[in-house]
Amino acid sequence: MNRDDDAEILAAARAGFLDEANDMLAQFEQALLVMETAPDDAENLNAAFRAAHTIKGTAGMFGCEAVVTFTHEVETLLESLRSGKLDITEEIAAALLDGRDQMEALIGEVRAGTESPEILARSQELGEVLRRLYMGSTAGSAPDVAPQTPPKPAPGVPVAVPSSHGAWHLSLRFGPDALRSGMDPLAFMRYLQTLGEIWHRQLLVEAVPALESMDPEACYIGMELRLKSEKDRKTIEDVFEFAREVASIEILDPQAPPPEYDALLERRCGDDEAARSRMLWIWLSQGVNVRLRDEPAAEAEVAAVPVTSTPKIERRGTERERRTNPRERRATEETRFVKVRADKLDHLIDLIGELVIAGSGAQMVANHEGSPAFLEATQRVADLVQATRDGALALRMVPVGETFARFQRVVRDTCKSLAKEIDFTVTGGDTELDKSMVEVLADPLMHLVRNSLDHGIETPSERETVGKSRLGHLGLNAYHEAGSIVIEVSDDGRGLRRDRILSKAVERGLVTPEAQLTDAEVWQLIFAPGFSTAEKVTDLSGRGVGMDVVKRNIESLRGQISLVSSEGRGTTTQIRLPLTLAMIDGFLTMVGGVYYVLPLAVVAECIDVPRECRDAGDRMCGTFDLRGEVLPYLDLARFYGAEATDSRRRSLIVVRDGNVRIGLVVDRLLGEHQTVIKPLAGIFRHLKALAGSTILGSGDVALVLDMQGLVTAATHAGSPATR
Repeated sequence: MNRDDDAEILAAARAGFLDEANDMLAQFEQALLVMETAPDDAENLNAAFRAAHTIKGTAGMFGCEAVVTFTHEVETLLESLRSGKLDITEEIAAALLDGRDQMEALIGEVRAGTESPEILARSQELGEVLRRLYMGSTAGSAPDVAPQTPPKPAPGVPVAVPSSHGAWHLSLRFGPDALRSGMDPLAFMRYLQTLGEIWHRQLLVEAVPALESMDPEACYIGMELRLKSEKDRKTIEDVFEFAREVASIEILDPQAPPPEYDALLERRCGDDEAARSRMLWIWLSQGVNVRLRDEPAAEAEVAAVPVTSTPKIERRGTERERRTNPRERRATEETRFVKVRADKLDHLIDLIGELVIAGSGAQMVANHEGSPAFLEATQRVADLVQATRDGALALRMVPVGETFARFQRVVRDTCKSLAKEIDFTVTGGDTELDKSMVEVLADPLMHLVRNSLDHGIETPSERETVGKSRLGHLGLNAYHEAGSIVIEVSDDGRGLRRDRILSKAVERGLVTPEAQLTDAEVWQLIFAPGFSTAEKVTDLSGRGVGMDVVKRNIESLRGQISLVSSEGRGTTTQIRLPLTLAMIDGFLTMVGGVYYVLPLAVVAECIDVPRECRDAGDRMCGTFDLRGEVLPYLDLARFYGAEATDSRRRSLIVVRDGNVRIGLVVDRLLGEHQTVIKPLAGIFRHLKALAGSTILGSGDVALVLDMQGLVTAATHAGSPATR
């Protein structure tokens, strides 16, 4: 393997570390936020410690000393909390959250390959704060225990007696899968040097096979080393917390009695006299006194020699080894996940989209040929293509709860700065949405949440004045409805003031003074560019300021946003989005010689054109009676200014999209169709009634209808050119 290959592998591993660090930071923050509200939750505290420890350990593997040094301070404070030496206070929680942000900044430096004096100064400042907090927990710690006097050995047996200089003894054996699991033995050595001084280290290579039989991905080495450190056993054991599944770790205290070394020798070497002799020689070179048991304890140390008879010593540590055996330990959740680059996944989706189109073409040929065998074969292929499409799309679906989780920190920090008391609830976090949409959705949701916190929910004193509880409520909710995902941001604050919004709209010339608007139309006014009724602008938000950007971002995802508000009772903002931007199950129709596709999820039923629609003459829309229910209808041919191809074969499709229920009159029904959505060219993006286009198996182009946009366009319809 040449240097270029090594550099490529290291670069890939480094990128993996940075991605993992982001995940660990998210877990760390979530655990800290829970810790504030549930300080007695030991498992949550352990989760925070594990996340920090993972970041520190992995950073040490790549020589990121700034990350290691600062994260060690955070970890030490967490350990004081875990051990019960400190109780969780508001000051400690705030310091840990600040530490989390600093860890993110330091990792950002690693990603960018830069170093900032400001970030370094901040690390030192926060480090002092963290040390001040946890040093108070060690002031009254118990004095060191006096060293035990080793028992007098029995004659005739070689024994290892610990030296008097007080170093920890570490015996490490890395298993064959250590490297494959991402463990780097050298990284552990680097990290141990941050805990103390390695006095002696011996690399064991006896297990390394001949070159022709060597597995380049396997690990064959072990180590015996002496570590001079003032740290306690727990700190040293935690260095290897995530390596115990792929390594055998033995740690002896500085004052470990001779029987513990005897037991370690038995576990490592068993009855292999040559191996026992080598181990004793290594220990002797490292300063462990090796004597024959028939010698007086006060005599000078001598070299260990093989003996012809060694009595059996009962094996100890069997239970520990069994617990750490990777074959007997339950697989963790993380082992069932594989990270894939987003561009590779997007390429797969594109290929499957082309496969869907090609499959449709093959099915058309089969229908034309009329061969039963050909039809059966293409139908089987079509079923497999559909299953493959659904599986590939599922890979891009992620729970929106991952996006919701980041707002807990926003709510916490905002409440602190505004002196407000907020009950923040999240429901429907397991509802899944296309990953590409989740990334765009984060900023609009952030704006809506900050609006509710800053301008929607009152201060505790204001709430008490109007008869509300001091604790305000802010909720995020997600759920599926009719082939769409609905996300709601709701609060029980002061709500929107209709009169102020109308007054501001008239002042800006958005509406005339005599205009009669419904509540829904009034609420939509706040989405006008630059519209705001806030009396003062804050650093957090201004209700209305930037809402036009929120709406534009939502509409770029083929979504809609609406508001429901009651003055003095609160506001609910509803965002409705399609499940995916890539492929959908569609219902193919024809109007005026043009193919149109409706999302199959919104199609309720298909009926003959009612008499009210046939007798409407040239009217584009109206109402009809559907089994006693009056519904509006829209004639798509007249709406688009086209001539109906065959009035005798026309049908009406009843569709439901959210709160909208309407009948669409079309010329022909062509059935279900797997639809690969292609974006429209820039010159067509102003057409609100269209969500995109698709290519049929015949090569013809079909237009994908956007139901919410279609209803809006029909309501404000002018000339056909503007529709």
